[in-house]
Amino acid sequence: MFLARSLFKMSGHNPLLRLEQRASEADQIIEYLKQQVLLLKEKAIVQASVREEKKLMVENAKLKNDIDDLKKQLLEKEKKSGVLAVPMPSGDNSVECSKPTPPKPSVAPASSPAAAVQSPPPTDEGKKKKPEKKGGEKTEKKQAAPSQEDAKVDVSRLDMRVGRIITAEKHPDADSLYVEQVDVGEASPRTVVSGLVKHIPLEQMQNRMAVLMCNLKPAKMRGVVSQAMVMCASSPDKVEILDPPSGAVPGDRVTFQGFPGDPDKELNPKKKVWEQIQPDLRTDDQCVATYKGSAFEVAGKGVCKAQTMSNSGIK
Repeated sequence: MFLARSLFKMSGHNPLLRLEQRASEADQIIEYLKQQVLLLKEKAIVQASVREEKKLMVENAKLKNDIDDLKKQLLEKEKKSGVLAVPMPSGDNSVECSKPTPPKPSVAPASSPAAAVQSPPPTDEGKKKKPEKKGGEKTEKKQAAPSQEDAKVDVSRLDMRVGRIITAEKHPDADSLYVEQVDVGEASPRTVVSGLVKHIPLEQMQNRMAVLMCNLKPAKMRGVVSQAMVMCASSPDKVEILDPPSGAVPGDRVTFQGFPGDPDKELNPKKKVWEQIQPDLRTDDQCVATYKGSAFEVAGKGVCKAQTMSNSGIK
């Protein structure tokens, strides 16, 4: 009787059955963990691919800038050495070749080729003296028109465009500078160096819209060539990047009512055009960016504004 009861209790509490159940549960947990590990690996691979793509975009843009600089240096050296770039016929594999400039005939042995080109041919000075003076006066009058045009300095001479900051990173050799890759509606992004580290967090510089001035002469800043300038509302204590209107896209032109005209291809630093215009760039009471009261406007889309800074300078 006692033996029968013991067998009944063992059958109701079989330790082997419990072990099998726990082993099955453990297998299920291990399988779940394996799936989670695979998902984490796939996610890490995708993130690494995105970082590598951004890195390659930045490197490509830097290489393009280096190539452009080398081309300019080569052209300058060819010009100095009297070599002209001559286009080849379409059937040839090469695009252009260098051809020496033919020597120009000199008037006198002592004169240089440049002097020979600029000086008039020998004439009877006694008879031609007065007509030459009249001609000189006409030349001076013709040259007066461009000088008056150059004297016209207003915001229409600035190439203001909407741009998108694709990526930004800290300058490797300057703690206060960002190096950005910016899409301004061209075939490849421009490299822009901005002193915004103390004012704008790095995460707020990524993939954001902005207003760019694109015809400043490129300048090297701590070893990196900057090809444009991010426009900001600015005070001694605060800086805010100007926001384009909703719906604006990279490359959209920023215009100003009452100031028509095409911008300079590149501003001449010696003429101080930017320095004369900048004091009249301000935000108004509604934080709208203006030049002498005329708003920064993208045709059909709206005006450019600062987030909170009213009655502040813009630079």
